[in-house]
Amino acid sequence: MDFSLSEEQLEIKRAVREFCEKEFKPELALELDQKEEFPMELYRKAASLGFVGIAIPEQYGGQGYGYLEACLVVEEMCRADSSLGLATMIGSFGSELILAYGTEEQKEKYIPRVASGEYISAAAFTEPGRGSDLTKMDTTAIKYGDEWRINGTKTFITNAPIADFIIVLCQTDTRVRPTYRGQTLFVVDKGVPGLEVTKQKNKLGIRCTATGEVSLRDVKVSDANIVGQLNRGFYHSLEFFDRSRTIVAAQAVGTAQGAFEIALRYAKTREAFGQPIIQFEEIGCRLAEIATKIEAARLLTYKAASLIDKGQMDPMLTSMAKLYASRVAVEATDAAIQTLGGYGYMGEYRVEKYFRDAKITEIYEGTSEIQKLTILKYLLQKY
Repeated sequence: MDFSLSEEQLEIKRAVREFCEKEFKPELALELDQKEEFPMELYRKAASLGFVGIAIPEQYGGQGYGYLEACLVVEEMCRADSSLGLATMIGSFGSELILAYGTEEQKEKYIPRVASGEYISAAAFTEPGRGSDLTKMDTTAIKYGDEWRINGTKTFITNAPIADFIIVLCQTDTRVRPTYRGQTLFVVDKGVPGLEVTKQKNKLGIRCTATGEVSLRDVKVSDANIVGQLNRGFYHSLEFFDRSRTIVAAQAVGTAQGAFEIALRYAKTREAFGQPIIQFEEIGCRLAEIATKIEAARLLTYKAASLIDKGQMDPMLTSMAKLYASRVAVEATDAAIQTLGGYGYMGEYRVEKYFRDAKITEIYEGTSEIQKLTILKYLLQKY
């Protein structure tokens, strides 16, 4: 499969790079990283230029491109700054569930506001006692007459403290076996009685994003809040993750590329024993190997995204892309610190932040261990 990008796709990359060069100020990145504060103004600027809604259909205010173009934007953003870049693009997280499975009323209510930057969305799956296991939810939605009452707690929820609406995965049938056949997605608006969000602080990385714990106590919703089909929430969620893993892979590729470029520039100009340190085989060859791995991760990510856009999504491939790209991100950022030595350990050269930001790509949207199990499942089916 040929992955030479079209002129239009290259222009998207150039536009994103120009935006980042203008707006991603190092002092702003450092300040927001230390404060653990979301760059709201930056997010809305990116939305106004169409970056946030790059893959949202034009009828809902987006640009109408595909997952490959979304990956290009995320990669370029995270290359420029691994934390600001992610935060600038993550405000729409979860809205894809409405776009894919929601009613026309839900799409018209939420999606244009997400595309414009007016709304920020969140999706709540993870629970304190279950982690990556979505097969059973402790959060329940029980129907009383014409209304549902949601009770439970979700944790490590991206965007929760700043979200205008949250899509929540609930157990709606507590008797069915296996239990995942009785799960349903609900959209819950900010400010409804019984919904409380607590910001979770002191994260290792991606500190410009907002993470929170969501508490739901007798939150009342109706059938109109159901996203997709009743008791099909687990399957909707898996399909959502099958696609969104490519975005995390693109985040990892961009993070790896950004750290690598800093290390390469440093190695070409830093001298020791009368020559640039890139001339030392241990340093130069390490960077050569990292460059190779980044390119491999990029091509794997592009292939996975391209198949999604062609309607031929391969869950095994999207898992492979996330698994490999996230590992490369951790290796590349570690190599960047090692190349810079003591300077790499300090915040001024930024690679320590890339290193901190890289690790999450091996954890969220399904840990690397979960990706391996997914790959194995499809390998057994295929062969």
